[in-house]
Amino acid sequence: MPQHYLYGELRTLPSTEAYRKFFDIAETAVICIDMHKGHLSDAPECPCPAPRGRPLVGPIDTFHDTARGMGIRIVHVKSQLRKSGADDLNGIPSAWRLGFSEYVGGIPNIAEHAIEGSEWTDLVTRVEPGDEIVSSKKRLSAFYPSDLDFLLRQMGVKTIVLTGIMTDCCILSTAFEGSNRNYRVVTVRDLVAGTNDELEEAALKIMSLNTGLVMDSGDLIEAWTSSYVSASAGSDRR
Repeated sequence: MPQHYLYGELRTLPSTEAYRKFFDIAETAVICIDMHKGHLSDAPECPCPAPRGRPLVGPIDTFHDTARGMGIRIVHVKSQLRKSGADDLNGIPSAWRLGFSEYVGGIPNIAEHAIEGSEWTDLVTRVEPGDEIVSSKKRLSAFYPSDLDFLLRQMGVKTIVLTGIMTDCCILSTAFEGSNRNYRVVTVRDLVAGTNDELEEAALKIMSLNTGLVMDSGDLIEAWTSSYVSASAGSDRR
């Protein structure tokens, strides 16, 4: 039987319809968040380095290939800001530019983060024909103020599967907002990365209690393909 994490403890998924509904492939999309050069480049001028995300590129691509092969839609979400600074630096700047930057000892090229037309918005994970891209993310949540919610509802999506970075800010914010918008949310524990072990663990525990399921990619694929979900396949698509 597939397993999930509840407050850090690995447990067998309960065999109830409420849980099985998370694995209806026809109503599912994978949302890959901010896997772009602005976080993942190893260049000294990288405007917001997230080096813990670099080892995830290959595994995320492999997971996305498996999902595509099952007919699951892939949506790549990336931050993108106006060159004028009107939606960030010249207004009220994003709060992470203060606290996070101070915590890591300053980020010299921070003003270039996510500027439209720059190399820093280029996705590092592979984008295939048929994938969708949402490039209007301005703050931590993939839903704000982008058209992600509109896109998902147009596609008939009711379950979102989160991969990417960063676990303790963008993934966490997206999980809460997705849950608040009444999506079923699955966070893929081995395909997200955050600031450090402590904050990753805390964020995953919080999400496991409050936003939906936290699962390893292998268990999620097993749930999609095994008899676990067959009892509710095609039933009651509320």
